[in-house]
Amino acid sequence: CGALDGPAVLVLRTRDLFSLPFPLAQPAPAALYIQAALRQWRLRVLAAPFPVAPRLPLSPHAQWKAVDAAQKRHRRLMEALGVKREALADGADRWYGCTKATPRCFGTIHARTPQYLLAGRWTPPCCLRALRETARHVVAALERAGVRYWLEGGTLLGAVRLGDIIPWDYDVDLGIYRQDVGKCRWLAAAAAGTPVEDAEGFYWEKAAEGEFYRVHFSRANRLHVDLWPFYARGDTMTKDTWLGHPQDVEFPERFLRPRRPVPFAGFTAMAPN
Repeated sequence: CGALDGPAVLVLRTRDLFSLPFPLAQPAPAALYIQAALRQWRLRVLAAPFPVAPRLPLSPHAQWKAVDAAQKRHRRLMEALGVKREALADGADRWYGCTKATPRCFGTIHARTPQYLLAGRWTPPCCLRALRETARHVVAALERAGVRYWLEGGTLLGAVRLGDIIPWDYDVDLGIYRQDVGKCRWLAAAAAGTPVEDAEGFYWEKAAEGEFYRVHFSRANRLHVDLWPFYARGDTMTKDTWLGHPQDVEFPERFLRPRRPVPFAGFTAMAPN
């Protein structure tokens, strides 16, 4: 909140201040404003704060050190509060979450439940951003190679409901025709047991849990798209690995004849008709 940058006066009860998780975090205005907003406290900014004592002008080097220190304090505060994305006044975003060079924001999934759900939160926005980017990349690679694919499972549900990934989901699922695996060189390498990093840093490999494939955001960041190879048995589409999800079922091949384009996560993907 730009209104709380610089000199300001906040009047509140001591017991309220020290009931906050980070009562003395720096920079104080941003720390107090964010925590108060989460508690739905109403803050009033005074029209004129108390006068500030005059200071001697800083040297250019001292100014640089002050700005650098302020930026570091701000980043530490965002990390301490668990803020992943900051919307700036000019409309740009500043990110504090995971990247290709870092691990994802949550650990191993237990009983199909990621850690952030146990903490009462939805998928961190940086993780959703990485999932969207990975899905767009994989779909583009499959389309260039002529691999027939479609949105699967909860990913298909999210596309129909929201045109996007479900806000608490942690991966993207695509079905593919098993006989098309060899058309994509990255998939073919993964199927041969050779994990491979493509030119844009996405990491393709065969999943350890069964007969399907995974494309990770990067070697370090394991946010991923799962590729499920289906094949026709009579008029029914089936596969060799089932993980017990309620939506993980066989279906008539006529659902894919033809496939239909649908909006999904900021691009267009193919889905059952």
